[in-house]
Amino acid sequence: MAGRINDEDVKAVRDAVPIDAVVSEYLQLRNAGGGNLKGLCPFHDEKSPSFQVSPGKGLFHCFGCQEGGDTITFVMKVDHLTFSEAVERLAAQAGITLRYEEGGYNPAHQRGERIRLVEAHKVAAQWYAEQLATGPEAETGRVFLAERGFDQAAAVHFGVGYSPQGWDHLTRYLRGKGFTDKELVLSGLSQEGRRGPIDRFRGRLMWPIRDIGGEVVGFGARKLYESDNGPKYLNTPDTPIYKKSQVLYGIDLAKKEIAKSSRAVVVEGYTDVMACHLAGVPTAIATCGTAFGGEHIKILRRLLMDNGSARVIFTFDGDAAGQKAALRAFEDDQKFAAETYIAIAPDGMDPCELRLAKGDEAVADLVEPRTPLFEFALRQVVARYDLDTPAGRAAALDEAAPIVARIKNSGAQHEVAVELAGMLGILDTQFVVRRVAQLARWARDRGGKGPQQDRPRGTGTDQQWSGAPRPAVSGPALTLRNPVYATERELLKLALQRPELVSPAFDAYGVDEFTAPPYAAVRQAVAEAGGAEYGVQDPQEYLVRVREAAPDDAVRAMVTELAVEAIMRRAVDETYAGEQLVTVRRRAVARRLTELQGVLTRLGHTDPAQSAAVQNELMVLTRYDRALQIEGPSAL
Repeated sequence: MAGRINDEDVKAVRDAVPIDAVVSEYLQLRNAGGGNLKGLCPFHDEKSPSFQVSPGKGLFHCFGCQEGGDTITFVMKVDHLTFSEAVERLAAQAGITLRYEEGGYNPAHQRGERIRLVEAHKVAAQWYAEQLATGPEAETGRVFLAERGFDQAAAVHFGVGYSPQGWDHLTRYLRGKGFTDKELVLSGLSQEGRRGPIDRFRGRLMWPIRDIGGEVVGFGARKLYESDNGPKYLNTPDTPIYKKSQVLYGIDLAKKEIAKSSRAVVVEGYTDVMACHLAGVPTAIATCGTAFGGEHIKILRRLLMDNGSARVIFTFDGDAAGQKAALRAFEDDQKFAAETYIAIAPDGMDPCELRLAKGDEAVADLVEPRTPLFEFALRQVVARYDLDTPAGRAAALDEAAPIVARIKNSGAQHEVAVELAGMLGILDTQFVVRRVAQLARWARDRGGKGPQQDRPRGTGTDQQWSGAPRPAVSGPALTLRNPVYATERELLKLALQRPELVSPAFDAYGVDEFTAPPYAAVRQAVAEAGGAEYGVQDPQEYLVRVREAAPDDAVRAMVTELAVEAIMRRAVDETYAGEQLVTVRRRAVARRLTELQGVLTRLGHTDPAQSAAVQNELMVLTRYDRALQIEGPSAL
């Protein structure tokens, strides 16, 4: 092992590399006053900057997680290095030759593991680039790039290279540079063969993948030959220095412009990043063989500083896979303070194809924010449902409302809720607005957790359940200030405690007549237990069966609660029970009338026969509602 680094050299390294310059490689810093700088802490998640850097003192400190130290400490913590490895990295940047108190100058093979693996990648990247530039065999790679609009200067700028088709060209070259077989396999540059290590990448175009500090930590390799039986793209496997979920291709080139402009463009491939940068979009980055996720967001957040006016634009292919990727990206939307958008070329071309076909201006125009990501997700969801049926509209509302509730801007949230009502053909716009506001409030009350994580699908006011078991229901306590919920609760308490007062009429009520999801789930459990009629026959066994029919502990607890909670009327009789039965039924009829009016509005004059059928149902329901109003329970 190498000896201890000379103390004077450590001090020289610490003095030579300004701490703000090092920290700025990982996150955006802005003036905090008093000569200090601040930014989002890279060591814990936070929404407002509590991480401060003092260039004059050469120190950093986070007032949120209490991490702190000097430049060397920062590099150790952010890149998980030993003290020696951090000093060696900074010394290399500053051009300082280190002395070791035991053994003199530290030979290359004695350096820390991470330093060694990074150095191997650096040497490999240079070698691959030389092969592409001068190797006769690499002509296939040069043609590939040229056909996509990339000349030699572009290849040099992005460090693109070529791996020869032989078995161990790079392996032998790196051995000659002093790297051991163990280091080559550990780095992912080589893999074990039957007779020892062989090159992992052979006969492929090579893109070096750099971390945010600019060091090569992996490669993305594109297949060029039909004889290659491997995947189209082959990436470095996870290694001590490379985790595909924690790197973004092009981040080293884009980071300063992302921080400066508060804007990032996320594309799907290496050539798309190249095309965007060459077309004047220097904020483009891409994931490396994996979906865009939480770790990638952390990298961007530190650069965007959680600026509410910042923008992240995703470009995806217009095909089904691209749409799926967009919806997957939307799942993490709440982790951004930035507004998120999606850009899809009308003809489905990716940025590389678009640049080739229509030039740089077309690429620059493509990534100008067009469609908010939430709007795209909303339309994708709504398109899956039949809006000509009450069940379809209700189900669409169930899935779409949580998406609208996740919109960060409350004003925009309200406007989109109104638009959603129009998209679904729901005339009661305020009902949709209230539904969205309720979901948003629930999410806030639960610490920002997305409403869809806690609300089941199928919680719409009018969804038909057709007797199917209701999914597990959980969520915030229902407010009984809502008269609709209060009446539904009373009717369920009667059905559980005094089934003889509501049977047999109650058993004819559909699950969809209970608008609160937990109450609808209890109604379903009652039905599966044999209905209120069974409760008249065997009251004790009835409650046991209802509890057993509950789909989860939350609904089971609700059944117990309703079975023991006092009914709101001191004198509980058939008259009171009849009032609850009629009120719940009339509200269900009113909702259906509203739906039919919406259907009639959408139909217009396009289908006279269907319009006539809808009008006939409207007339029948109106008469039924009038009878309930006049005759009460006898009209049920």
